[in-house]
Amino acid sequence: MEFKLVADYKPAGDQPQAIEQLVSAINAGEECSTLLGVTGSGKTFTMANVIAQTNRPTLILSHNKTLAAQLYGEFKNFFPENAVEFFVSYYDYYQPEAYIPSTRTYIEKELSINDDIEKLRLKTVSSLLSGRRDVIVVASVSCIYGCGNPEDFHATAVEIKVGDEYDRQVLLRKLVEALYTRTELELTPATFRVRGETIDIMAAFGEFGDQCFRITFFDREVESIHRIDPTTGKRLGSMESIRLYPTNLFVTTQERINRAVSEIYVDLGKQIRFFEGEGMEEEAQRIKQRVEYDLEMIKELGYCSGIENYSRYFDGRPAGSRPFCLLDYFPEDFITFIDESHVTIPQLHGMFGGDRARKENLVDYGYRLPAAKDNRPLKFHEWETLTPTKIFVSATPADYEIASSKGAIIEQLVRPTGLIDPYICVRKKDNQIDDLLEEINIEIRKGNKILVTTLTKRMAEELSGYFDRIGLRNSYIHCGVDTVSRVQVLDNLRDDQIDVIVGVNLLREGLDLPDVSLVAIFDADKEGFLRNVRSMTQMAGRAARHPNGHVIMYADTVSRSMHKTIFETNRRREKQILHNLEHHKFPRKAQKTGGAGQSPLLNDIAAEKPANMTAYPIVEDHYAPAIAAENTAEYTTTESIKELIAKTKEEMLRAAKSLDYLAAARHRDKIKELEKLL
Repeated sequence: MEFKLVADYKPAGDQPQAIEQLVSAINAGEECSTLLGVTGSGKTFTMANVIAQTNRPTLILSHNKTLAAQLYGEFKNFFPENAVEFFVSYYDYYQPEAYIPSTRTYIEKELSINDDIEKLRLKTVSSLLSGRRDVIVVASVSCIYGCGNPEDFHATAVEIKVGDEYDRQVLLRKLVEALYTRTELELTPATFRVRGETIDIMAAFGEFGDQCFRITFFDREVESIHRIDPTTGKRLGSMESIRLYPTNLFVTTQERINRAVSEIYVDLGKQIRFFEGEGMEEEAQRIKQRVEYDLEMIKELGYCSGIENYSRYFDGRPAGSRPFCLLDYFPEDFITFIDESHVTIPQLHGMFGGDRARKENLVDYGYRLPAAKDNRPLKFHEWETLTPTKIFVSATPADYEIASSKGAIIEQLVRPTGLIDPYICVRKKDNQIDDLLEEINIEIRKGNKILVTTLTKRMAEELSGYFDRIGLRNSYIHCGVDTVSRVQVLDNLRDDQIDVIVGVNLLREGLDLPDVSLVAIFDADKEGFLRNVRSMTQMAGRAARHPNGHVIMYADTVSRSMHKTIFETNRRREKQILHNLEHHKFPRKAQKTGGAGQSPLLNDIAAEKPANMTAYPIVEDHYAPAIAAENTAEYTTTESIKELIAKTKEEMLRAAKSLDYLAAARHRDKIKELEKLL
């Protein structure tokens, strides 16, 4: 089945050329390409069009669950008739097993699994193994962690067809091997019930998730398969065949279990002899007790706590080899989109190192066999090898993406909404709090919202406390604020319960806040991770969904990163303005999204163009150049000041023609101050 894209609008702005270039690159066999799309330019819709035109299975990687859920909802809307799946970590809480040698502290593994997410993960692999080509998987970086062997998962599936002959006992045993549970009571997902010549089965997930089936036999032949109501037994329809996949990704066959147990005993003996040879009697006794207990559990029940640490034996892999993961379930020609690649790629880089450091302590002190090290996330070069066609998607691609793309950088700078990048002002740090308060009050009176980014958690808290004392509705966000509270703060801003959010670097990728018209950046000249070009461009992007969006950088000098950010912003603004003028586009505010299941772009495009407008709407300073403010004249020459006066006069006249007299008055005052400087 081919992909069928459903949307109420067509590609606009820079989207058509971006789609064409990406499709051409994929068809030409390019391994890597980069989609450089500004905030709010509809990158998701571009990705959807590329998928529809190439008709290849697709993996979309996101750097956190929240954004992954948002993407999942949007792609479900775009492709309602195709298989759009969701694969993220199924842990609501996870404390990995660890040992701290300095304090001789062993930490037991603790976890809480979300059953609904686990079903979605299983549904993902069943869709990939079903033979369908129209599959889109939205995943977090958890997709590079180990999971079961796809051959075992497929081999353990139970397929039943009308007219085929089965030994009923063999069929029941296959259901048990697929981890279905026999019951005589009410049917629940992943259970089956036997009554005479019939077997009732309730599927756990996938195409038949939570559906109940009745298989009727005549001697050894399957006479009929009916979908039934699990409560009343009423027939709801007949079927020719069903295929039920295992209820766990780590399922394996009995033959593999027997072979694995033998191999584990051999390696256990080697490890005991190693510890004894090193004089580590305590460690030798510890590993003997722990592994023998696990082996008894595996022989009796088929599993044990921490069975994933023995995955190499069950998979039949040699020592040091990579584990199987979600990527192994895809066909060879799949496409990988890496969303917000400048954040996602570093995550992929760092997963292996952190896991290896923790596992080495467990092995060195007798808590795990060396094979536990092979239950790990992929190394970065392994991930590169397993993803043959990659498209990096980011407003600020990093050096890796640019180098890997070998010049295939496809820009998407023009927004379908007509919005342009926010203009940037640079102001001295002298009296920065008073200056910011004045700006905040102006925006609040217009019904707009403000984001303030600080360099430290302490400054964020102190500034938020000061705002509290003067009666300004605000909250702060930083890494010390838990995820639930962080989401609540953002919701409070959207619901008009607060006007200002003060944060460190958490006000960046993926935040959809159309009411934010001002982003203030303190200590903008402090070069570093939080104030480099990518960070400041992403921060500025939070104001790009508002027609009056602007950014104030408070700094004593113009750093190299500031200069690059302003230069690039000006370049983008110039292209966006020219496009709007040529196509008579009117910038309009982006609409609030309705959650993960709703596409923000759909709201943006659905907005009506203002009627009977012969000029741009009243948009305060929307096309003001990204320049230093009037109290930073030492940054400029005399000639620069004269040019600035001329430009400001043009802005004053245009604001007056648009009947925006407040903006015109501010331009007039700015001209007076600049003339004094001459």
